[in-house]
Amino acid sequence: MSQLADESLRISEIFFSLQGETSRVGLPTVFVRLTGCPLRCTYCDTAYAFTGGQAMTLQAILDEVALYGARFVTVTGGEPLAQKNVHLLMKALCDSGYEVSLETGGMMDVSGVDPRVMKVLDIKTPASGEMQKNLWSNIEFLNAHDEIKFVICDESDYEWAKKALVEQKLAKRCSVLFSPAQGMFSPKEIAERILRDRLSVRMQVQLHKLIWGNEAGH
Repeated sequence: MSQLADESLRISEIFFSLQGETSRVGLPTVFVRLTGCPLRCTYCDTAYAFTGGQAMTLQAILDEVALYGARFVTVTGGEPLAQKNVHLLMKALCDSGYEVSLETGGMMDVSGVDPRVMKVLDIKTPASGEMQKNLWSNIEFLNAHDEIKFVICDESDYEWAKKALVEQKLAKRCSVLFSPAQGMFSPKEIAERILRDRLSVRMQVQLHKLIWGNEAGH
């Protein structure tokens, strides 16, 4: 336990809410949001997590997570993989019996992530402004329980994501999510295109924003 007490992470916030995305949508979840991100996506709704936060030992994080009595924990950001000690945290969470998911921006190596963690890999589309930073080799390290997400801002993004889906054979590796960027591309337009093109993807909207509005960044 000494390593958990000695090592720390910079944390933006820890909170309890419903999971708003992925196949675990609607499940009560503890979110551990780490501070810092090397990306500046055009649609980012958590820019407040770029800086600030507070240093917390891994043990203090585990103690706070335990207060909520939840089964599910999501490690998010910012970009959580930008802090190396996040791997120790995720292992400790898994060891403690939680079902852990990781939300990562797709430009940092995921090969070292504990295999028990559900990786949600956000592949950046052209309209994000960060497409060139996608680390495509990450796809090799995705398992059947992981998920790939495309945030779709416009029709060009949709066509780009559709091409990547086919060329990379993504649907054969894990679940693929198409998510409209809030206020940029309507869910109806994406849904109609998915049905028209017979895509093997999951259409998702952000449940937390339907419930609590645009101020909900989780």
